[in-house]
Amino acid sequence: MDGSNDLVQAFNAIENGISDYNVKGSFVAGKNGRTPQTMSSSLLRKKSDPILISKFRFQMLRDFLTNLQEVILGTKLAILFPAIPLAIAADFYHFGRPWIFALSLLGLTPLAERVSFLTEQIAYFTGPTVGGLLNATCGNATELIIALFALHQKKIDVVKYSLLGSIISNLLLVLGTSLLCGGLANLKKEQRYDRKQADVNALLLLLGLLCHMLPMMLKFAATPGIYVANYTLQLSRASSIFMLVAYVAYIFFQLKTHRQLFDAQEEDEEEEKAAIGFWSAFSWLVGMTIIIALLSEYVVGTIEAASSSWGISVSFISIILLPIVGNAAEHAGSIIFALKNKLDISLGVALGSATQISMFVVPLSVIVAWIMHVPMDLDFSLLETGSLAFTIIITAFTLQDGTSHYLKGMVLFMCYLIIAACFFVQKTPLNNMNFNFGAELEPSSGALAA
Repeated sequence: MDGSNDLVQAFNAIENGISDYNVKGSFVAGKNGRTPQTMSSSLLRKKSDPILISKFRFQMLRDFLTNLQEVILGTKLAILFPAIPLAIAADFYHFGRPWIFALSLLGLTPLAERVSFLTEQIAYFTGPTVGGLLNATCGNATELIIALFALHQKKIDVVKYSLLGSIISNLLLVLGTSLLCGGLANLKKEQRYDRKQADVNALLLLLGLLCHMLPMMLKFAATPGIYVANYTLQLSRASSIFMLVAYVAYIFFQLKTHRQLFDAQEEDEEEEKAAIGFWSAFSWLVGMTIIIALLSEYVVGTIEAASSSWGISVSFISIILLPIVGNAAEHAGSIIFALKNKLDISLGVALGSATQISMFVVPLSVIVAWIMHVPMDLDFSLLETGSLAFTIIITAFTLQDGTSHYLKGMVLFMCYLIIAACFFVQKTPLNNMNFNFGAELEPSSGALAA
C-alpha cells in the first residue's frame, strides 16, 4: 500500500507552483462560472511571480508583462508554444506537409488549455450564469473549429471521425484512466460519486446515439435500388435541430431549475480573484481563437499527407490522435482529481465534454454544413456508429452503482485500446464516403433539403 501513497504524493508534488482550485458553488457554474473542465485544466497552471514585474517603472509595460506571464507562461504546457511559430514557418517555407501537421497538432495542445483559462477569467466579470454559458460554448472550441474548416474543405469524413473520436476518447480514455489511476491510488478507500449527474449525461448520450443510429438504419432498411441519401440527410437535419433544443434544455436544467444536483462541496474559504482584466482576457481569447483557426486549417489541409507519409489511416489519426491532443490538459487534470478521490470532478470532465460534443458540436456541424450546402448527415457508418454505441452502453453500465474501483477503469481503457486497434488496421480511403454520398444524393423538394 505504500506504493499507492507514494503515487499520491508524487502527483501532489506536481501541483507545487500550480494555482489552487476552488470548488465552491455549482459544478456547472459556481461563483466564478467554473466547470469541471476548467478546474481540471487549472491543475496545469503555474503561479506567477509579481515581484519581478513590479520592478518596471511604466504601468503600461507592467500590465503587458503581467498579461504575458499569466497567459503565455502561466501553464505547464508553455513548452509547446514554440510549435506554433514553427508550424507557420514550415508552411511558409514549404517544408514537408507531415511536419506541418505534427507541429500544428502540438501547437493546439496549449492553446486548448489557454482558451479554458481565458473563458474562466471572463466568467469572473460576467457572473455564474453567463460564465457557465460561455464555458458550455467554448469548452470544445478546438474540435468545433477543426470541424468547421474540414466542412469548408468538403472533408465530411474528417469531421465525423474527429467528433466521434472526441466522444470515445472522453468516455473510454479520459474516464477509464482516471478510474484506473484513482482506484490504484485509493485501494484502501471506497471511491464513490454522485450518480445523478452521471445519469443525466448518460440519458443525453443515449439520445444522441439514437439520432446517429436512425439515419444508418433507414439506409439499411431501404428497398434495394432506391436511393435514400436525401431522406437520411433530411432526417439528420431535423434530428440535429431536436438535439440542439435538448442541449439548450440541458444547460437550463444545470444552470437554473436543478442546479442543486450539480453542487460541489465547499472546500476552500478563500475566494479566487481574476488574474487579468476583462478586456485583456477577451483580447487574448480572440487572438488565440484566430491562431487555433490557423493551425486547424493546417491540420485539415495536411492530414492526408501525414496519413500517407506515416502509413496510418486518416480514420486512426482523426479518431485517436486528434482527440488525445485536444483533451490532453483536461485528461491530466481528471487523473489528478481521481488520485485525490474527487471522482465527481473527474466524471464531470469526461461526461460533460462527451455530452457537449454529442449534443452540441455534432448537430451544430450538421446545421452549419446545411447552411454551407455541404451534405453532412448523422450517419457515421456501421463500424463508427457501432463503436459509439458500445462505448456509451459500457460507460452507462460502469457508472450505474455510484462506486468505482480500478477494474472498472481498466475495462474502459482496454475497450479504448481495442477500438484504437480496429481503426489502426482500417485502411478506408479518405474520399470514398464523400464520393458515394454525393453520387446518391438527388434533388428533393422537401422542406429540409439543401
